[in-house]
Amino acid sequence: MNPTPTPVINFQEIIQKAFPNYPKGESKIDITKPGLTLGEIISTLIPYIYVIAGLVLFVMLLMGGFSYLTSAGDPEKMKAAQGKITHAVIGFLIIFLAYWLAQLLETIFGIRIF
Repeated sequence: MNPTPTPVINFQEIIQKAFPNYPKGESKIDITKPGLTLGEIISTLIPYIYVIAGLVLFVMLLMGGFSYLTSAGDPEKMKAAQGKITHAVIGFLIIFLAYWLAQLLETIFGIRIF
């Protein structure tokens, strides 16, 4: 009697089908090469920074919402919870606008920033 094989999920294949231009497992920049510039390192880390910023936004919104729900009508606690939510959204907007501005400058001046 042969046991039923366990299904294997190939995330790389799923990502490749969803995003055809996504690199296939290789890094954009070889971090071991000599003469690596700070700009190349930042350009490599930017996508991860945006994912982390999105996760931080989500967690801060959850924390602010939970604080707001558990404030029990206390005006000071409600104000603090609203401040958490406001600061989370403002921080994310700053990161988003910085990326958008960099993309706009790339397009206008024809230079490569990222």
